[in-house]
Amino acid sequence: MDSHQKFEEERLPSIDSFESTLTGSGISDEDYRHAQTVWHYFNLKNMGEYHDLYVKCDVLQLADVFENFRKLCQHYYGLDCVHLFTAPGLAWQSSLKMTDQPLELFTDINMHMFVEKGIREGISVITKRFSQANNKYLPNFDASKSIKHIIYLDCNNLYGASMVESLPHGGFEWISTDVTLDWIQSIPQDSSEGYIFEVDLKYPEELHDLHNDYPLAPEKMDIKFEDLSEFSKAVLNGMKYTPSTKLVPNLKDKRNYITYYKNLQFYLKHGLKLEKVHKILNFQQNPWLKKYIMFNTVQRKNSKSAFEKDFFKLMNNSVYGKTMENIRNRVDVQLVNDEKKAQKLVAAPTFKRFKTFDNELVGVERVKKCLTLDKPIYVGFVILEISKLIMYNFHYNVMKKEYGDKAKLLFTDTDSLTYEVETEDIYEDMSRHMDIYDTSDYPRDHFLFSESNKKKIECFKDELHSKPIFEFIGLRPKMYSIKSERGEKKTAKGVARSVVERNIRHEDYRRCREVLKSTREIQHRIQSENHKLKTVKVNKIALCAFDDKRYLLDDNVHTLAHGHYKI
Repeated sequence: MDSHQKFEEERLPSIDSFESTLTGSGISDEDYRHAQTVWHYFNLKNMGEYHDLYVKCDVLQLADVFENFRKLCQHYYGLDCVHLFTAPGLAWQSSLKMTDQPLELFTDINMHMFVEKGIREGISVITKRFSQANNKYLPNFDASKSIKHIIYLDCNNLYGASMVESLPHGGFEWISTDVTLDWIQSIPQDSSEGYIFEVDLKYPEELHDLHNDYPLAPEKMDIKFEDLSEFSKAVLNGMKYTPSTKLVPNLKDKRNYITYYKNLQFYLKHGLKLEKVHKILNFQQNPWLKKYIMFNTVQRKNSKSAFEKDFFKLMNNSVYGKTMENIRNRVDVQLVNDEKKAQKLVAAPTFKRFKTFDNELVGVERVKKCLTLDKPIYVGFVILEISKLIMYNFHYNVMKKEYGDKAKLLFTDTDSLTYEVETEDIYEDMSRHMDIYDTSDYPRDHFLFSESNKKKIECFKDELHSKPIFEFIGLRPKMYSIKSERGEKKTAKGVARSVVERNIRHEDYRRCREVLKSTREIQHRIQSENHKLKTVKVNKIALCAFDDKRYLLDDNVHTLAHGHYKI
């Protein structure tokens, strides 16, 4: 429907006309027969009437879904969602109502800036760019070669697992930095008092090989051009390189590193050396959010419909985001249709920019005169720190403890870890640690199938549900392909999912890695410009083999963490 004249057409167009420019896909014969049935049943006269009926059905069904959403909110949380703007806002209000926990806000700007500086999102990195499995579960198993398994693990509700732990709620004060290493290591895990440290840490060279896959204490860094390997520079092939701030797990010494005391204890236990303590923020903590998180977890486990499962998952995941809300990102925009008022706003010292929508309407953006920092960001900070601790604990105290150098991390993306493991039978190994694995998605006839840990937070599940992985190819964070018995799992950040599914294959990732040449794809998207919607066609880079988060080696397979002594 790209012209008003088409609304006057008096018959249903052919099936070939029902192709979406956004997804590049058409409709099935069954869908087309349904469209014909609708046309005749409602005795429609033209495409305009068909369009109006479609929109009416769409809106009424959405209204029914939303009313069901309202009923769920009122039944489980005693709140009406129409009084709130967003799902995170609803989840946050629900958690406060259910837990009845007062949260003290910072009155010391230095405390707020201190915690804000330490906020780091999830880790996403490709550590080994290619791996091919070889084991008895594969059709092309070669017994003369070393046995390798590739397993893709995901942590159940990682942020939920972090939110059931003790979290800060008040009593913030600076304490003396005159503390001993023994005192730091002796702080109980379940202490009613928590601490955030600012420290200097040394990363000893003897740990570099052991920790190369998944370095401790990640930092936000700007990777400069001179930090890249010669191979990485060759991959750029003349393209302009612009450094940007990224969260990078690295092996460099840490200066003024801000971290939660449990993380610091873990880092010290695994070999990092404490050189200096700059600041210590002390506070009261308890697992005050646990009641809310466990309530949603139980409800999700007992849900019968996909809608309810997604609802309770959303109510857990979105509450975390509200604890991290950055007030600095808010804008002050005023819509003006009076010329004198517009001139006055533009002349003000707080003026930032303007946008003309039409001859009678202008939007003026101003710098906010005053920022009220009234969000408990300390909660979000600790949640993020604990989430990293959960992932580090699994890597170092489960996988590395079990396999040592025979387990190599291929990639991680916040709550997932994918390994290449040299072992006779990975599933036999898992059977010895069933307390940490959720195998409820395995086939019921599989010897590991169990529902004892179904949806249990902090348990790890096999994302391929016991189906063996043949091959992994990783190009850069959030751009990889896994070929398995179930087919191909492909990700390419920034590329429409429909384009990835329709146009990009596992072999394209292989070719991109081997030839070191980026690929482009055409995609369509709906774009709003001056509040007017339009469909645009974009020719953008789809696959790219350049990755600056790691020091790429000449074999185009292995990588080193930045700061490694071999660089």
